[in-house]
Amino acid sequence: MSTTAVTPLSTADAETLVTAARRAADAAGVTVSVTVLDAGGHLLAFRRDDRAVLISGETSTRKAYTALQLNTPTADLVDLVKPDGPFHSLPTALDRPLLFIAGGIPVHRDGRLIGAIGVGGGAPEQDHGFAAAALEELSR
Repeated sequence: MSTTAVTPLSTADAETLVTAARRAADAAGVTVSVTVLDAGGHLLAFRRDDRAVLISGETSTRKAYTALQLNTPTADLVDLVKPDGPFHSLPTALDRPLLFIAGGIPVHRDGRLIGAIGVGGGAPEQDHGFAAAALEELSR
């Protein structure tokens, strides 16, 4: 078993993610909120555009938390929690801020989970795209 340490998500990494997600949203003409959590679910960075709807702050944070806890992009979970889905009771089973709407993506480094990003404010597919663009920027 390898015990090689993986560098955790840093505040500089978090700022890179926020900046890249906001740049992608700006290019699409969408105002958003962006949340970055570390592997323990602690807030590393948050930014809400001045004109973003207020609830986007909450949704971006819940999307990041959901992606982190399930180590899966929230876009991949939407169908699983529908009434006929295998995890239909998960959204209400736990007293946790889970949100099964596209826009949350886990962040990995060297194959290990180190955090998550959540974007809220646009259409779910847009939010997912902005988060994915941020991860692409971080991997450069």
